Amino acid sequence: MKGRVLIIDDEAEIRRNLTFGLTQEDYSVVSCPDGISAVHELNQSRNKGIAYDYLITDIFMPDIDGLKILKVIKNQYPDLPVLVITGFGDERLMMTALAEHNTGFLNKPFEIPELVEALDELTPGKTSTDSEKEETDDGMRESISAYLTIKITDSENSMEIFDKLYSMPGIQSCDAVRGDFDVILLAQAESDAGIQKVFSDVKAIEGIKLLSMSQVERPKLDRDVDQFIDTYQKAVKQEARTGARRQPGTMSYIIVDIDPDSIQQIFTTVFFIDEVVVCDVIEDGTKLVGMITGSGAVGKTPRVIEKLSQVDGVLRVREAKVIKLIDD
Repeated sequence: MKGRVLIIDDEAEIRRNLTFGLTQEDYSVVSCPDGISAVHELNQSRNKGIAYDYLITDIFMPDIDGLKILKVIKNQYPDLPVLVITGFGDERLMMTALAEHNTGFLNKPFEIPELVEALDELTPGKTSTDSEKEETDDGMRESISAYLTIKITDSENSMEIFDKLYSMPGIQSCDAVRGDFDVILLAQAESDAGIQKVFSDVKAIEGIKLLSMSQVERPKLDRDVDQFIDTYQKAVKQEARTGARRQPGTMSYIIVDIDPDSIQQIFTTVFFIDEVVVCDVIEDGTKLVGMITGSGAVGKTPRVIEKLSQVDGVLRVREAKVIKLIDD
C-alpha cells in the first residue's frame, strides 16, 4: 500500500472519484464532506493508533475552508503532507497554501495520474498515532469575563460618563455603539467576586442604566472540535483579535439569539467567518456575542449577518455599530 489518505471535499461526486481513483493506485482512502467530520476522523484515528500519510483538502467548504483546516492541522501535525485542491484557485490562494511546510497545490479539474504525481512530490510524513493526554480546564480560563450593556440616561454628560467607564479597573474594553444600547463593556476578573465588584461599581455610576450583565461561558462542543477551535484560536484568531481595533473600516458587535441545541453548528459557523474577530457564548448557550470588522458600504447589511440569518437554529441577529470616541 502506498499510503493512507484523508480527503476533505464537500462534493460527493469528487469524493467518490478521488476515492476510487486512489484506491486503484494502491492507496487506502477515507473521505469526509466537511471540516468538522475530518476533525473527528483525525482524532478518532489517532486514538486508535492509526496514522494518515496524506491529507487532500478542498478550499471552499460549507463549515471551515481548507486554508483554515490547513493552518490547524499543520500546527498539530507539522510533517503531514497536505495537497490543497480547488476549482477556484488564484495566485493569492496558491501562495497562501504553499507558505505552509510540505504543502502542494493542484487546480481542478485534474486526472488521477496528476494527483498521484502531486502527492509524490511532497516529502513523506504522517500524523501522530500517540493519543494525547486528557487536558483539564485548569489554566484554560485564567480569568472570568462578562459583557455589560448600558444605556446612558444623562445625555448632557455622556462623554464624561463614557470616560469614567473606559478607565474603570476591571474593564477590558469599552465601546460606544449604535443600537438597542449605548455602551458595551467587557469586564475581566480573577474570580466571580471580582466580576461582581465590577458590576456593582458600574451600577453605582450616575447617569446610566445597566441593562444586562452576561458572563462568558465555554461553548458546549465535542471534545475534538473544542481542541481544534482552541488551536485555531491560538494560531490565528488571537492575532486578529489584538489587531482588530487598528484595522481600517467599520466595526460592530453582533448579538445572536440561538437554539442552544444547535450551538456546535452555529458557534463553528460564526467562529470561522473571516470577519469575526471575537465570538463568545453567554446566557446558558442561548446567545452569542461577536465582534466583526469590515469595510462595507454604509447602510448595507454586513455579509456575516446575512449569512447567519440563514443558519438553522439562529433565531435573531442584531448589530450594534461601534462609534469611535477615543483613539487607542
